[in-house]
Amino acid sequence: MSKIAAGLERAFASRGFAEPSVEDLRDAADVSLRTLYKYTPSRAEMVLAALENRHQRYLARVFDDLPKEPGEALDTILTRVGNWMATEASHGCLFHAAVAAEPGSQPLRALLERHKAEVAARAAAATDLHGADTALLLIIEGLTQAWPLRGEAALDAAKRLGLALRPPGS
Repeated sequence: MSKIAAGLERAFASRGFAEPSVEDLRDAADVSLRTLYKYTPSRAEMVLAALENRHQRYLARVFDDLPKEPGEALDTILTRVGNWMATEASHGCLFHAAVAAEPGSQPLRALLERHKAEVAARAAAATDLHGADTALLLIIEGLTQAWPLRGEAALDAAKRLGLALRPPGS
């Protein structure tokens, strides 16, 4: 299943949610059509599997092995988000794109909400900025949305905003 989900993620990330045919998705997953449908019986399930895979990869890339010092952790988180955008998501957030492509899908909306809530909670815990979940999410989301237009300038601005969250003298 992880091989299928990884292939589906790559296909949707590179070609969007509407363009790839089922045959394209089968090829990206490198399995037979029968195996693809066994594990993901509908296109909606394929999208969810791809996004769940992306969720796990993103959390690992951004939050694994962070520095213990909260200020350094915040800088590292934002740098890693910038690196993610540069290498994985130069067109913006795939979760938002999925919801935009299928706005009535409650499972997609729930996955988007879970992903963003977990990102915010992990960022707050790692930076010792408890209660600043929403502010941290706003900074990370701003970086994600501004990256395609501003690149490194967006990262620099996000880091400056992150510093403003730190209590005086810390």
